[in-house]
Amino acid sequence: MNTRKANPSLQSPDRRRFFEVASRYGFTTAVLAATGGYLWSEAEVAHAADDDAARQKAAKYTMLFATEYKADAFHTYPIMQTQFKANLETLSKGAVYVKLHPAGQLGVGGALAQKVQAGTIQGGSVSLSNFSPFTPVVDLINIPFWCGENQRFANLVTSAAWNGEITPKVTVKGYKPMFYFTVDPRTVAVRKGFGKIIKTPDDMKGMKMRVPSSKLLQQFYRLAGANPTVVAWGETPSALKQGVADGLDPAVGALYTFGFIDILEAITLVESVPDAQMFAANYKWFQSLPKSLQTTFDDASAKTQAESFAQILVARKNSMDAMGKVGIKFYTPSAAEKKLWVDACGEQRPEWNDIKKELAGSVDLFNKLKTAANTKGSITVAG
Repeated sequence: MNTRKANPSLQSPDRRRFFEVASRYGFTTAVLAATGGYLWSEAEVAHAADDDAARQKAAKYTMLFATEYKADAFHTYPIMQTQFKANLETLSKGAVYVKLHPAGQLGVGGALAQKVQAGTIQGGSVSLSNFSPFTPVVDLINIPFWCGENQRFANLVTSAAWNGEITPKVTVKGYKPMFYFTVDPRTVAVRKGFGKIIKTPDDMKGMKMRVPSSKLLQQFYRLAGANPTVVAWGETPSALKQGVADGLDPAVGALYTFGFIDILEAITLVESVPDAQMFAANYKWFQSLPKSLQTTFDDASAKTQAESFAQILVARKNSMDAMGKVGIKFYTPSAAEKKLWVDACGEQRPEWNDIKKELAGSVDLFNKLKTAANTKGSITVAG
């Protein structure tokens, strides 16, 4: 990710203020100021620095929590790391101090997931596609057109079926799932110069589609007629510029937040697969906490999960507004076009049956999860 061109929004006075605060008072204080809107006076910032240092000193437990996302990313990308810090420290009444390491400071993707699993750090947020090599069952969400819409995904990951059947398969791999959320559905975005908007799978024939390591996403785009091309996340901008890849599929907020604004020509809102994340803790570390703190930890996670889902619509609007201003086109397939996508690639196709059995254990269990995705749960997602 360090190879990416800076997002234009990051050159604002607020952004400069963030780095000024970070250099003088430390990163955690800058995060708190970012959450407050960068409007603090010098005296208020100094007080926050003292207050955070005091909280760290007074806490009985420290949680090193890492992400690959900037601290202020929640404006355009609904990852609520600063909110989680505030929620856990407040609800634990200071017993737990969360030391944030955002922006890839401690690694990205699979490397970060591995550090959480090994207990090198106590927690982190990584995409489910990057968690899947370590806990393959979560790759189920990358089977297209069964939980791609935000509400269906929220229904699924808050259901008794998911938490009863899938969560134990995650914990046995060394993770404590704190909560799951989605940035928004994955898209089909094409580079400048590609020359057409992707409306149906026919438009993808021969297209070089950048994909992460998920074998399911590779199969999805193969069924759509594209040539899936595995490219490391940090190398993706140069791959698009050089024509090694023609397109990629992150959610709108991810495309904007990570600086693709000057590379893209058009984005199609297919709603095929959730661009999903998991906040996870190291399972052994979590189990070492007193039972009362484990309950508090779960309460803080549930609160942050609700805040994450509530932020999706705002983050999407902010991202789309900014990208629209530089001429990036957005396309929403019609009902008839959406049916063509589902018919060509959807979970009902026999090509997915072996994968359902391998990951879920049986097609029956997958169908149980599908029912959960279609059953309204405890969280309502706007938009």
